[in-house]
Amino acid sequence: MSIPPTPGPQQPGGPYPQGPYQQPYGPGLPYQPWGQGYSPYNRPAPVNGLAVTALVLGILCFLPAVGLVLGLVALAQIRRRGERGRGLAIGGIVMSSIGLALFVTAFATGGAHDFWQSVREGVRGDGVTFSVHKGECFDAPGGSLQGEAYDVDKVPCSGRHQAEVFADFTLPDGRFPGDDTITGTADDRCYALSGTYAMDSWAVPADVDIYYFTPTRESWGLGDRRVTCMFGNTDEKGTLTGTLRRDATTLTDDQLAFLRADAVLYRALDAAPDAAYVEDDLPGHRKWAARVATALADQTRQLRAHSWPADAQRPVAGQTSALERAREEWGRAAEATDADTFYVHYDRGSALLEGRTAVTARKALGLATTPPSSGTDSAEGSGAASNTGKQV
Repeated sequence: MSIPPTPGPQQPGGPYPQGPYQQPYGPGLPYQPWGQGYSPYNRPAPVNGLAVTALVLGILCFLPAVGLVLGLVALAQIRRRGERGRGLAIGGIVMSSIGLALFVTAFATGGAHDFWQSVREGVRGDGVTFSVHKGECFDAPGGSLQGEAYDVDKVPCSGRHQAEVFADFTLPDGRFPGDDTITGTADDRCYALSGTYAMDSWAVPADVDIYYFTPTRESWGLGDRRVTCMFGNTDEKGTLTGTLRRDATTLTDDQLAFLRADAVLYRALDAAPDAAYVEDDLPGHRKWAARVATALADQTRQLRAHSWPADAQRPVAGQTSALERAREEWGRAAEATDADTFYVHYDRGSALLEGRTAVTARKALGLATTPPSSGTDSAEGSGAASNTGKQV
């Protein structure tokens, strides 16, 4: 360990005091004291780290406000410590000021919102929207609506296409709820919304099902909350032709009145018990039959309240009479004390719902005339796309 020399008078050769063993600097002396104190060589002043950081942030245009502040702090430190990097700090200040000005301009004009929106859509792992909206049709480049997709090709709905978007909705904010929860919500909501787009369930082909795009965990972190509902073919290689849209934008007032009354019945039919056989849950089926009977009473009231065109008055009146008889049968089914009695009245009532009078009334109104329940399970009733939505 070395012992520091005893302080002495300040010498003119450097900033450090010289020891008593060194003679005053003057002519004739054999050497001069070091100009940097005890350092055995001339060490250059260090570069200020904040100046370097400020320049990097300024060049990358990343966090320009931070780069500007760091540049100003770096100048102050350089002056106080005698460090190098003044040019770096000034460069960082200039570049960060330009970047900050650009950011302010972008936010003022809405450009920033558009930029981040495009980023969100570009990294969404499941291709949730691809800028396709209600009423638009598209093909998936991979040729399938199953699995993950990263892009779609919009095509006219009048021709062949893989899918037709019929609705979308936004999930609530919060932590990512999990794939199973999102899929369950999408399945329920998309199925319910399908009837508001394809109001004429008779016009929905039997090979059409419901699909949807949902947020992934990655896209959720970017603010994605949108679920997009669509119709697609149950055959992976199958396609659709023509639009399935039957709503206020495509239907007449008379058609809308008839279909809205129909929807009351089909909502009740869709509430069938989970048990496939009456024997397994007679009380549940009786409760369901009572609900259908109530819906039929509401449906006939709506049909009577509307003023139908002359050529549709008699056909609609015939359908209304059939629905009244059906209501009586469903009411008796609701009072059945055994499964056999339930089946008797259930069969009679079901036959009256989509029989000849229904076809005649629909033909007079220009609606689809092929009953959807042909070849399907009687418990489905409505004949609309079954609740088997796929996650994409």
